[in-house]
Amino acid sequence: MKLLNKLVLFTLLGASVGTLTSCDNDLEEINVNNNNPEVVPTYTIFNGANRYLMNYTRDGWWSARMSLPWMQYSSQNNYLEEDKYQYRDAQTANGWTYLYRSANNYKDIIQRVENPTTASQMAAYGNPQNQIAASRIMLAYTFDNLVTHFGDVPYWSYGQQGNPDFQALQIDTYVTPKYASQEAIYADLLNELKAASEQIVLGEKVFTGGDNIYDGDAAKWKKFANSLRLRIANRLKAKMPAAQTHITDAIASGVFESNADNAIHAFGTADAEGNPFWKTFYVDNRSDFFVNQTFVELLKGDTGSYGLDPRLFKIVAPHGATVQTIKAGSEGTSTDLTKYTGMPYGQPTADATYLNTSIINFFSSNYTKINKGEVLMEYAEVQFILSEVNGWSQANYEAGVRANMERWGVDTASIDAFVAALPAASQEHVLNQKYITLLGNADEAWNEYRRTGYPNTSILLMPGETGTRPNGTTYVFTPLISGNVVVTDLPGRVRYPVSQQTLNRANWTAAISGLSNGDEINSKLYFAR
Repeated sequence: MKLLNKLVLFTLLGASVGTLTSCDNDLEEINVNNNNPEVVPTYTIFNGANRYLMNYTRDGWWSARMSLPWMQYSSQNNYLEEDKYQYRDAQTANGWTYLYRSANNYKDIIQRVENPTTASQMAAYGNPQNQIAASRIMLAYTFDNLVTHFGDVPYWSYGQQGNPDFQALQIDTYVTPKYASQEAIYADLLNELKAASEQIVLGEKVFTGGDNIYDGDAAKWKKFANSLRLRIANRLKAKMPAAQTHITDAIASGVFESNADNAIHAFGTADAEGNPFWKTFYVDNRSDFFVNQTFVELLKGDTGSYGLDPRLFKIVAPHGATVQTIKAGSEGTSTDLTKYTGMPYGQPTADATYLNTSIINFFSSNYTKINKGEVLMEYAEVQFILSEVNGWSQANYEAGVRANMERWGVDTASIDAFVAALPAASQEHVLNQKYITLLGNADEAWNEYRRTGYPNTSILLMPGETGTRPNGTTYVFTPLISGNVVVTDLPGRVRYPVSQQTLNRANWTAAISGLSNGDEINSKLYFAR
């Protein structure tokens, strides 16, 4: 019974239970598989952890039913409750578990590299310092995802393994780990990324295989560490004085310099290895995610101050495109703007009218294709951050727009014309263009909205506002009760898994006591405006 209780806690608190490649020491006897080697190559664990992380944070649940519609990139016509903030508790409970499982596997790599009994074998799979550094970078990426969704969370740090407040991923010692404060986690994430960047040995492979982000290129991992530190520090600069030092140091240490540096996780061309959004559409047959009307209006130039955006034709399939033609990449394009309307967002009820493909817009095959890479961070985002850091620099602003358009495959003449007509750089314009760039990385767009308030109501349909359908009829966007509240703005966070109230109640209680409205979606997180 004691082992069973520990297993239940182990699963629900999020540490790995062997579903990827690692196992808990207490389960050593029952986890032995005589048909497989006992020592798993670290690059296999790394590849599995990265793929697992992307599959469960860019899928039809964690992203497509929360931040993707909340930031009004997409819209549903079936489960409207989720678009109106009434998500299912299982979505966030599962996300919590998936993220901690990924984190545990990055930690497992570090332990294997440093364990005297396995170190020499692991050194054959890449420079040991580089393996540790890449794992620290991905740990930072994973914990950043957790803290920006929930707030205080259990946390583990390679650099502060003796910190009594960082108790996550240590099930033998801490069955009910403390929730570290957001401020302490962020401070350590910045330090971890700095240390990881400095730890990397240039000219040596990170992993000899199994790296579907940078194929073992140490220089690119170093730039990613610095760019990710720049992202997080820029988010925190109004709240954490030390963040400004990290901004300066990250830039000086070397951030992304072109699209060649983009951190993009590659996917394969078989269903089992395909992009998670492809799996949602074509394996799980969940073809109920459409391009949001507000996003289409922005790209068409009906809202904002930017005119017709050529990315419209790269991102959005025209009216008449079906799931089958998009899957085949044969949906075609059209310059007839009446063929691009988008799905009205947050309607009172599902509307059968929008089951007709002649009046709705799916995402194009560029967005849903089987081997589409998932962007963790790109050069364009770095340029928008640099524009902000440099007092809303016009040059960085234009470079960001140009880089994202190039990544989408927009022709040079169209890019030149669009950039030449851009309004002068300002907070609003830079952040609105950053918002377009963050399509597919909706969690970060949500972070930016909570930090800055952009894009504002001139682009997004906000609670209580009147929406107009393509046929001219109107409705009021009315969020539903979620938890115990009906929000008047976008959600400020998501609730902790319900299981934490029973399995880790004392620490859960302490964590929610520091939130502005307890464990509700309208509580503001540390970095929010």
